[in-house]
Order: sequence, then C-alpha cells, then structure tokens
Amino acid sequence: MTPESPITLDALDHAVLRALHRAPRAPFAEVASAAGVHERTVARRLDRMTASGDVRFTAALVPEFGGEGLTAEVAVRCAPGKLHETALLLARRPDVHSVEVATGPLHVFAEVRVPDHQRLLTVVDSEIGRLDGVVDIDTAVVLRLLLTANDWAPYDDKPSAVRSLVAAGLPLPEPLAVDDLDRQLVALLGRDARMSTTRLARELLVGETTARRRLARLMTSHVLHLRLHAEPRVLGFPVEARFRIGVPYHLSGPVVRRLAAEPAVRQLSITTGATSILGYSSHRSTRDLHDFTTGLFAGSESGTSVEWALLMRSYKRAGITDRSQAQGRGR
Repeated sequence: MTPESPITLDALDHAVLRALHRAPRAPFAEVASAAGVHERTVARRLDRMTASGDVRFTAALVPEFGGEGLTAEVAVRCAPGKLHETALLLARRPDVHSVEVATGPLHVFAEVRVPDHQRLLTVVDSEIGRLDGVVDIDTAVVLRLLLTANDWAPYDDKPSAVRSLVAAGLPLPEPLAVDDLDRQLVALLGRDARMSTTRLARELLVGETTARRRLARLMTSHVLHLRLHAEPRVLGFPVEARFRIGVPYHLSGPVVRRLAAEPAVRQLSITTGATSILGYSSHRSTRDLHDFTTGLFAGSESGTSVEWALLMRSYKRAGITDRSQAQGRGR
C-alpha cells in the first residue's frame, strides 16, 4: 500500500513488532519484557503504528487451505488513463481480496474469491467485464496455495512450518474441519485479534474452557491465519515483485521447492495457465531483487520462462483497502 505519509520505525518499534510477529496474542507484559520497556510504552507504540494503517492485526480462515470455493487471479487490461479508476472499483468489491498494479502492460491484478465456477463466470463477464475502461480479462484459478504472507518472516531466520514442508516437497497437513462456532470465533478475532478469552467466551455464549480449547485448536492449524501484518516497506523492504513462471510439468516440483526455500518469497501458488507458478517477493532494494532473480534462475532448466514485474501500488491487501484509496485520494 502507499499511504501519503508512511511511518518510520525505530529500534524499539521493531522490537515490539518482532515479539508480536512471533506471538500476536502475547500479553503486553511479555512483549514489554522482550523489548526491555514498560507495558505502557508497548501499548503506546503499538497504538501509533496501528493508527497509521501500516500495521494491523488480521485474523481469517484461509479458504484455499480449507477447500472452500474458488480463488482466482483476474488480470484486467485497461484502456490508457483507466488503470487507477478500475483498481479503485475492484478494491471496493467484497469478493476481491487483493488489488494491485505492476510494471508492464496496463493490467490491474485482483484476487477474487467466489463459491463456484458459475459465480466466477458471472463476476468476470457480467460484472468486471462491463466496467468502463476494461479492454480484456485473463483469469487463472488457484489450484494449490503453497505459501502466504503468513509464511514471510522478516524477523526470523527459522522458516514457518508450512514453508519447511513445501521446501522439502512434503504435503501440507490435512485441513482442519471447522464448524459454525469456529467461524463465529474467527469473526470475533477479525474484529479484535487480541480479544481476551473471557470476552470471546461471553460473545460466543460458551464456557471459557470451550473458547480456550477452540482457539488453541485453530491457532495450531494452518487454516487460521492470525498475525500482526506490517507493510513490507515499513519493515525495510520497499521493493515488491510479482512473478509468473512457466515450467515443464515434470520439472515443476524442483522449481517450487527452490522458490519455497527462499525467505524473500512471500506468496506462492500453482494456478491454471501456461505460466502456472505465481508468486510474490519482498526486497530491500532493486539491487537485491536483481541478485535474487539472477541467482535463483541462473542455469534454469530448458523450457522455463520467467516473467517479473515490480509492484507499483497495492490498493487492497489481505482484504483491507488502503486508507488513502478508500477516501478517494489517488496518485
């Protein structure tokens, strides 16, 4: 995202974020002890960072891991002068999870979540396709979600459990079965990810033991993403890249494992289409991006094609619209 006045973090801010990145629901006393300051200082620093919109807590079930509905990447080609307007319109849709524009052709990239193929066809043809300024649309359905922003760990050398499995070529755990009570609990966490267990129980009309047990069960599953999200640029990673890779099917496994082993890769999935590996990465500079791409694909297998683009603007990320875009401020 691109707010008008991005915040600047100091060493103490980073210490607070580091502790909460590892344990988003950790008590302030625990965070304060790790950062070497008073609890009130932690609360004050966190309030300042979250007020900016650059830092926020998020909590949601991941439909791709739960096998629910369809997730599709919709690349919308726009007429000149219509890129920004189209991105804003897409970002306002509740079924669109993320919206961004990148270098290259005049495309807006949107991640759309729908219940089935019929709804996807309606969204693409009858709704997005009729927007003023839309010239063409290309759609790719996500077949396997491998890595998400939850697996990007700028403060840790140790990879997430999911990243370790993907890098080793091992299957992810079976998805956790969730019921209505689980969904209600996650909805409450979506409003306040640090809501106390006592309050969760009261809101859910269940005993505190039940609420604690349900929360613990979800927290240990890769189906729930509860985390402290900070925009990469405020953490010192202002360069974000988007890549698509086309590779012969029998060689896709080694390429996926190689990508998953790279800490810079923030998201990775397998989609339909000729360039079936889609991913995102975060870097400290364009030089770092160049070194990453040349090192990663030096001597690539014959037949592999790689397309890279720099993200120029993110209008919506993790289901949250950038505040400056939501208020109609633009370029």
